[in-house]
Amino acid sequence: MEQDVESPAITIRKPKLPKQACEDLPKQLVDQVRTKRKIQRYVRKDGKCNVHHGNVQETYRYLTDIFTTLVDLKWRFNLFIFVLVYTVTWLLFGFAWWLIAYVRGDLEHIGDNQWTPCVNNLNGFVSAFLFSIETETTIGYGYRVITDQCPEGILLLLIQSVLGSIVNAFMVGCMFVKISQPKKRAETLVFSTNAVISVRDGRLCLMFRVGDLRNSHIVEASIRAKLIKSKQTKEGEFIPLNQTDMNVGYDTGDDRLFLVSPLIICHEINQNSPFWEISQAHLDREDLEIVVILEGMVEATGMTCQARSSYVTSEIKWGYRFMPVLTLEDGFYEVDYNSFHDIHETNTPSCSARELAEINCRIRLPFTWSVASKLSQQGVLEPEGREKKHTTLVTQEEGLEEQTERNGDIANIESESKV
Repeated sequence: MEQDVESPAITIRKPKLPKQACEDLPKQLVDQVRTKRKIQRYVRKDGKCNVHHGNVQETYRYLTDIFTTLVDLKWRFNLFIFVLVYTVTWLLFGFAWWLIAYVRGDLEHIGDNQWTPCVNNLNGFVSAFLFSIETETTIGYGYRVITDQCPEGILLLLIQSVLGSIVNAFMVGCMFVKISQPKKRAETLVFSTNAVISVRDGRLCLMFRVGDLRNSHIVEASIRAKLIKSKQTKEGEFIPLNQTDMNVGYDTGDDRLFLVSPLIICHEINQNSPFWEISQAHLDREDLEIVVILEGMVEATGMTCQARSSYVTSEIKWGYRFMPVLTLEDGFYEVDYNSFHDIHETNTPSCSARELAEINCRIRLPFTWSVASKLSQQGVLEPEGREKKHTTLVTQEEGLEEQTERNGDIANIESESKV
């Protein structure tokens, strides 16, 4: 029994090792921990943030913004509070009407035509509760009515009318805002299941696809992307879940979308990209997450809508492209959403973008220069050959200086002749 209890405890603790502790372990043990560890998302695929706030001491701050707190509650709690607030107010004012009748002695003169009660036909707590409902909801059946011989009843009627209007405005406004929230509009904004990395225009690019299922468009749509990855500074500080911006067209304006048909969002992997030195083999060992955020205004309501999704390492496919979904029909374009998430394999170098740029630079250089530099790097070139090469370069520079002096003399002679 003791072994059965202890063995699962050890297996559970291994995946929870922090990153800085894993770096001190042997490589094989780190690989085992990573394979057993479940992928923990920062943002889920449906856009909900996987973050829970614990040990919040200043809970009174939620009450200072009670309206937003009620709007953020789930529907079942919101409806429960809605019914509870109205029921409590009706009961409190019903008890106040019954108390006035009890203090004045109206309950002792029921049926006495010579007695003028505060409220006609109020003979108990139930009738007082019904009169409270009629007063606050302004139903007015006409059977129970207040008389002019009860100043305390008139004052209570004024108070209930004002407070009832405030309660109606607060609760109905809260329900209206909750109903009109554009969260459900984000359900029809879809992201591709996977992100891909392939070559576009000679450069490695990370791409993902977005689309809108509705005919009503998102106005002023814009897209952002962030890399979520823990890092350690040069001073040794460990920053968990560090957020790094990924350029998806901010400089060129490509982040502003006209989202009528599905679009492929492209992040060029250049020197400013966090993927600059990441190769295909390196990507498989990385523990990172890409969060994409699509924002815009709903055309029907004018309210701001935000849709989110994320891609972990296993969902970033190296060497793939998206299948086309847009076809030209007779007089219109048709989008095939059955192929929205489909990708196909393409020829893509497995090296990093930095290595690919260095290879392209070598290809652009002259052959003799590249061979000489390669030999010098390998130490094959002898010292005598280097001296000869140096002397030839010096003679070439002297010849260039003589040529420039001759050109200057010719230019001076021409200018004097023109004068």
